[in-house]
Amino acid sequence: MLRQLSSIPTSGAAFLRGRRRALTDYRWRLVAALAISQTVGYGVLFYAFSVFLVPTAHGLHTSVPVVTGALTCSLLAAAAAAVPVGRYMDLHGGRLLMSTGSIAASVLVVGWSQVGAVWQLYAVWIGIGVASAAVLYEAAFAVIVSWFEPDSRAKALLAVTIFAGFASSIFLPSSGLLLADVGWRDAVLVLAGAHAALTVPFHLLVRRPSQLSMKGTCGGENDRRKVVAGAVRDPAFWMLGGSLLAQGAAVFVMGVLLVAALRDLGHSATFSAVAAGMLGVLSVSGRLAFTAAGKRASATDVAAVVFAIQAIGVGLLPLIGKSVVGAIACILTFGLGFGVSTLIRPAVLAARYGTDAFATLSGVLTTPLTLVKALAPLGAAAWAGSAHSYTPPLVTSAVCCLIGAAAMALTGRM
Repeated sequence: MLRQLSSIPTSGAAFLRGRRRALTDYRWRLVAALAISQTVGYGVLFYAFSVFLVPTAHGLHTSVPVVTGALTCSLLAAAAAAVPVGRYMDLHGGRLLMSTGSIAASVLVVGWSQVGAVWQLYAVWIGIGVASAAVLYEAAFAVIVSWFEPDSRAKALLAVTIFAGFASSIFLPSSGLLLADVGWRDAVLVLAGAHAALTVPFHLLVRRPSQLSMKGTCGGENDRRKVVAGAVRDPAFWMLGGSLLAQGAAVFVMGVLLVAALRDLGHSATFSAVAAGMLGVLSVSGRLAFTAAGKRASATDVAAVVFAIQAIGVGLLPLIGKSVVGAIACILTFGLGFGVSTLIRPAVLAARYGTDAFATLSGVLTTPLTLVKALAPLGAAAWAGSAHSYTPPLVTSAVCCLIGAAAMALTGRM
């Protein structure tokens, strides 16, 4: 009898160890699954659009700017869906939403391959925008934040964004090869199949963490509403949003106009394209450096320094960018901070306001950021055209980075 009683604690301890080991294994399988789905999602639902831009315009007998407007409408639709999606994820988790969104996105990409009129193209891409809000970074980050404790959360977020950082490097050339081999409609159809096969099964793996798997989870909708209400009354929340908005405007403008700006500075089309392509690789390096530096200093201070360095890079581009060395130096300086804002937002939100209303608060910040992503490049391009120079938008981008740096530094001190 005594032997049986003494075995109970041992058995209980073994059970708990097995439980913790199973949870740890699941968490990292989840990270691997989301890393793949985010890479494919961004590759198909965002980057591939540029490859098929001109062929789609030719196929619909319209202009490139008209087709480009479909992507702008898609981004606006994603902005409108951000807060409702976040609220749903906080209440119900990500499995149903992300799985349904992946299926819908795949079907809509099939629809893209079949469009015969401009209005159909716009309808498809507005739908893709709504679906993207349910399956891309914001949704994936909400899942990861809910499953990981602070000591391992940064590593998990980094792993997903490192893989997804190569989406452009994978899908731009592969889409180009498909386009050359089978034409744009069949190429888009192939991408739709790839998206369905490599996102839906992985999103079905998503589970909602239980009370046993996470500490400190609060119970109901009233508690989440209190967290959201407290956050939106906190000046630091809006200071963080202002910082990300200012720096994001510069990033979006540079991402779209860098090739044209380099051409305007006298560089060849090949050099300009290759140099601009460095941004994707540099974003991965920047995220690694940011995560490493964040172990020794606060995330907000590291981000503020990075944003300030970015300002130097983009601000010097009109002055020294005519030489190959000068252009590369500016791109390297700017590119190292290209992906930092992706990590700083979940890090600050989760640390300051907890995880229970993370997706809702992230959605509140995502809405204006997505609007800027959709509209800032268009405004900058129009400004450059009217000024017959890319210097004004480049200098303004540098100022935006400085504003972002100052606001981020203040956020850490509020």
